[in-house]
Amino acid sequence: MSDMPVRSPRRLIVSAIVAFAAFGAFWGVWGASVPRVREQAGLDDGRLGFALLFVGAGALPAMLLMGRALDRWGPRVAGAAIAALGCAGAAMVLTAVNLAALCAGLAVVGATSGAADVAMNAVAGRAERIAGRPVITRAHGVFSGLVVLASLATGSAASLPVAVPFAAVAVVSLMAGGALFKALDDAGRTREHVPEAAPTGRGRIVPFVLIGTLGALGFAGENAHQSWSAVFAHDELHSGGGLSAVAPAVFAGVVAVTRFAAGGLGAAHARAVLLGGATAAAAGAALIAVAPTLLVAGAGLAVAAAGTAVLFPTLLGIVSRNVEESRRGRATSVVTTVSYLGFLLGPVYVGLWADAVGLRGAMLAIAALAAALLVLTPGCCARAA
Repeated sequence: MSDMPVRSPRRLIVSAIVAFAAFGAFWGVWGASVPRVREQAGLDDGRLGFALLFVGAGALPAMLLMGRALDRWGPRVAGAAIAALGCAGAAMVLTAVNLAALCAGLAVVGATSGAADVAMNAVAGRAERIAGRPVITRAHGVFSGLVVLASLATGSAASLPVAVPFAAVAVVSLMAGGALFKALDDAGRTREHVPEAAPTGRGRIVPFVLIGTLGALGFAGENAHQSWSAVFAHDELHSGGGLSAVAPAVFAGVVAVTRFAAGGLGAAHARAVLLGGATAAAAGAALIAVAPTLLVAGAGLAVAAAGTAVLFPTLLGIVSRNVEESRRGRATSVVTTVSYLGFLLGPVYVGLWADAVGLRGAMLAIAALAAALLVLTPGCCARAA
């Protein structure tokens, strides 16, 4: 027997992680560039908020379509999706001179991002199954870390034209996409060595929807903290603008560190990781709600970040182990799409609760999402197993 089955998984793992790095770099650059893109397009906050809706509008259908594309044409389309995201970002920032152009550009960015998201997670799941060791959680840790690093790098290069960091990310995305395509081409030659899960059957979409629902609860809390932690620090704890801005960075940093730390945990610990993560997410949000000082709120934010960090990657790992290779794309797209709905709605959920009961009450509402995840996890995971 050749040693290709040993080399190919290693190369596939590295290429998948590089793809996650490119994905994180893109969104780090975008997050730091939003004010400059808004200025370039001549928009106020209201019209910018309208334009940002097009990211989700483009992403959701693309996520569902990518699952079918992966199953029909094979996982190598993942390389094209990663490359397309970087190019779409560069094109968007070069053409975003008014509201209409920005909306069109963000719709394309959303579509390529959604496709890349599903593709990367499917590839990471394939790599984890071939290698027989955890891949997904650490890959998500790389994504989180690159979001932070790229955001800081973009902020430090504010004197350069806004298109420069997007052009750099486009080059990185093209390289990552090419490497992923080549690695998947090699892995495809050893397909007979990939262990198959038990057949899922066409009627087994419900377990994936249930897993996606758990992911949505986790993502809702994660994006709610990312979007509202600075506002909470400023409005409730009366911190200055500089200190308030640290809150989202603390959250993202803890998420990255936790994913790296928990990345080595195997399948046997999946349920315990989910239950522990949900418990930490609920406790952290509750601590933020009653925090008298910024230090206490920061501690609560760190606990919540550590809890939410492990949820979605662990859920994807469960799916990866319980789906046949021929349906991996569709299964991943269902879970990712349903989970993404939580990511989109989480900040809105907090806003509605904040209007009704104030920001401290809204933090308790985030804790309630984590508590619901804690209750639902055993039953949903049993259905997916």
